[in-house]
Amino acid sequence: MRVVDRTARNNSLFEERVRTLTPPACHAFLQEGVKENRAQSAIRPVSFIPAGNLGTDPNIRVSFSHLNAETLQANGPAQASTRTLRVAALFSGGPAAGGHNVIAGLAHALRGHTLLGVRNGPGGLLKGDLFEINDADITHAMNTGGFDLLGTDRTKIKRPEQLALVATVIAEHRLDAIVIIGGDDSNTNAAIIAEYLAKERVACSIISVPKTMDGDVQVADLLPCPFGYDTACRIYAELVGNILQDTPSSHKYWHFIKLMGRTASQVVLEVALQTQPPIALISEEVQARQQSLRDIIDSIAKTVIDRASRGIHYGVVVVPEGLLEFVPELQALIEEIDEFFGREEEQILAMEIKTRRRYFEDHLRTKALFQSLPDYIEEMLIADRDAHGNLQVAQIPTERLLAEMVKGRVKELAPNEKFATQTHSFGYEGRCGVPTLFDAMFCYNLGLTAGSLVIAGKTGYMAAFTDLTTGGIPLGLPLKSLLSEEEREGKKEYVIKKALVRLDSPAFKFFEANREAWAKEDCFNSPGPRQLWGPTANQLPKTVVLNQGYKSERFDI
Repeated sequence: MRVVDRTARNNSLFEERVRTLTPPACHAFLQEGVKENRAQSAIRPVSFIPAGNLGTDPNIRVSFSHLNAETLQANGPAQASTRTLRVAALFSGGPAAGGHNVIAGLAHALRGHTLLGVRNGPGGLLKGDLFEINDADITHAMNTGGFDLLGTDRTKIKRPEQLALVATVIAEHRLDAIVIIGGDDSNTNAAIIAEYLAKERVACSIISVPKTMDGDVQVADLLPCPFGYDTACRIYAELVGNILQDTPSSHKYWHFIKLMGRTASQVVLEVALQTQPPIALISEEVQARQQSLRDIIDSIAKTVIDRASRGIHYGVVVVPEGLLEFVPELQALIEEIDEFFGREEEQILAMEIKTRRRYFEDHLRTKALFQSLPDYIEEMLIADRDAHGNLQVAQIPTERLLAEMVKGRVKELAPNEKFATQTHSFGYEGRCGVPTLFDAMFCYNLGLTAGSLVIAGKTGYMAAFTDLTTGGIPLGLPLKSLLSEEEREGKKEYVIKKALVRLDSPAFKFFEANREAWAKEDCFNSPGPRQLWGPTANQLPKTVVLNQGYKSERFDI
């Protein structure tokens, strides 16, 4: 039957071919005498030895006293298990490319054991909604995007009654381990669950796998990036590159593009390094340099006018979605509005939006700044908060705000300059794409590592994988050593801190050294689509290459 005649789901020629691609496996996971991973039978789990200590905050050490703090490193094949293990795996939080390969790696490491999937994330775990994952499930999901094999949700398991319910589900399903695949909050929850179970002497390992397309889960040279980051950046870089290529073709527009990154600007930095746009804003720099909104607008407007003086009446501005929260004056405004919601939420929510605007205009200390913003931005800043009481930053059209304010400033500074804009917001486009070969490989090896940690009987560890240009090293990172204390909603909470862009990092320094040239003349790149075969298939994220000091831009596993 021709592919063109088929109507079944996920049955395109590309998807069919992608499923047959065997991801590279680290040599540590290959059976003796096997040189490359060509089948499940080539895989063996590894054992681990202690490899130093990351150091743990004294308060964390006390609160998580039942968990180990030693880093673990792969050390030869694992000993054969004396019994069949029952292991559950779940996705937590928003999807990121490559999650299905984590499940595949788990399944291959746990050959001879029982792997169960938890439907719809931590919420499904609390309901005991589990099913057995079989070989056909793995074959169909291998190298495909999304989290649809299991589903996901954003339930946070940390309350005593939730932890007790997890213990009940473990007993009912006779679980020996649970693998939690998620971002910083999910890994924090994994640490809390692991400590609770160890304290209560429930014999069930908790292992986590680091996921986030925002790229904000990193541990120095032990975990260069989380999974999903490379795919998201490559998708966005292709889109931004396409738009950059359009600008000198039409000579008409300045494009303002918002990318993912509420807290960290890792995505914008990577996309900027790949595409070299005239302007890219890094939230962490804006905050560190105490830049005002007017400073940002003036800087962009002056670049627009400077390029126009060179006959270049077009360009691209790339910004992270969380930019406004990093502008100190806007941060103060948002915090003041949040204080009002904290004190008078019921009264505020009862107001119609126009009445609400007048109320804030009358009562805010920062009302001058508030009133300087367009009406639609004012209304979004005072809109209903999310379930956790947070401003829904992703809903604010930062790209539109900047485009409109820059347009006004250009008109003031250069009245005769024609300045037309287009705005774009790329978010969901990067979440569930088919993983890059890097993410396919990275996730598969993270799954193999997580499965090996389970077989080794470890708990409270995050699977990690490093040395990406020299064969790879599987690691187990102690979750307790990644935790810190932070105040959230007026209470001290344990969190894994997000990895922000460091202004002293090699990646940022490279960007900083070159952006002036990118602003003056067209220096842009159009990196094209991600490849699973071909010359760019083994490409690493540029931020990883620079920050890790790798000599090669290609992974070698």
